[in-house]
Amino acid sequence: MMIGNDRNHGIDFTVDTQNLYREEGITDLKVASIRRLVPIHLDGSEDPSRTPLFIGHTELMSPEGPIPLQAKLDAGSFKEAVDVFPLAMNQALSEMVERLKEMHQEQEDSRIIVPGFPQAR
Repeated sequence: MMIGNDRNHGIDFTVDTQNLYREEGITDLKVASIRRLVPIHLDGSEDPSRTPLFIGHTELMSPEGPIPLQAKLDAGSFKEAVDVFPLAMNQALSEMVERLKEMHQEQEDSRIIVPGFPQAR
């Protein structure tokens, strides 16, 4: 079955069958959402030779709306993921604030100055 045309637009959509994970979502319905990525084989059975991955997610509210924060949780079990969640979210927040400061500075540095025109502030 062909959809549209036969061009692939330079994108490789081949599924990496050696790197499959089943995703489980866990939340406390308040602050924490933790995704547990369980390694699986192509037939869907768990792959015990690989370690599960944990990804933490939360949202901060701002006047402009929710701001998502996400970080890999260095954990070997769900309990460890819960334990490192606060530190990982604080680190992700610090990195986001630093990136925003850098972006703001770059924007300030790139203003075009035209002689004879007042500068907007």
